[in-house]
Amino acid sequence: ALDGLLKDGMFISAGGFGLCGIPELLIDAIVDSGVKDLTIASNNCGVDGFGLGKLLDTKQIKKMISSYVGENAEFMRQYLSGELELEFNPQGTLAERMRAGGCGIPGFYTKTGVGTQIAEGKEVKIFDGEEYILERGIVADLAIVKAWKADETGNLVFRKTARNFNPPAAMSGKVCVVEVEEIVKPGSLDPDHIHLPGIYVHRIIQGEHEKRIEKVTTRKREEA
Repeated sequence: ALDGLLKDGMFISAGGFGLCGIPELLIDAIVDSGVKDLTIASNNCGVDGFGLGKLLDTKQIKKMISSYVGENAEFMRQYLSGELELEFNPQGTLAERMRAGGCGIPGFYTKTGVGTQIAEGKEVKIFDGEEYILERGIVADLAIVKAWKADETGNLVFRKTARNFNPPAAMSGKVCVVEVEEIVKPGSLDPDHIHLPGIYVHRIIQGEHEKRIEKVTTRKREEA
């Protein structure tokens, strides 16, 4: 699915939130390809040894554009040691940057981040007496996303919270490759249930997924 698309120094937009809805098969393929000096826009960078965390282990990522370092100790270590460049983005801003790029919008103004480090070096404009900062739309060389179902024309359905960053990430890629659990015939999906139209999708792969859970929280049952 990624044949002919990968190269050193490319910009990749990746869907998922934590380990929910991550394109794990495509990530494994990128690891196996050996491409390096990657810039990746994603809410976070997986966990140690899984998801995008695998690309950290192999030192294939040069820069992350993320909202959250999370429980990934290697992510934290590489960032604090200066091995990894990190551009922090608030989650809503990151999602809108991806969506905007996919809609042909080069930039937008937002109040989120005004007066913080997020605003450093960015253009400030006053609207109705309030400060807003300019954020640029994201257009990536490649988008990798995970969906639940696709028809053969690329229309996608995501399952519950696994939708998360996947639609805007898909929109932001010049080329979008999707991994799914099931591919169905055209016309099988209710048009009202399609979350992302096939116009954004270029390649589809079907496969088996591990579906890990980041944390399990348990509490002792209270006695009556």
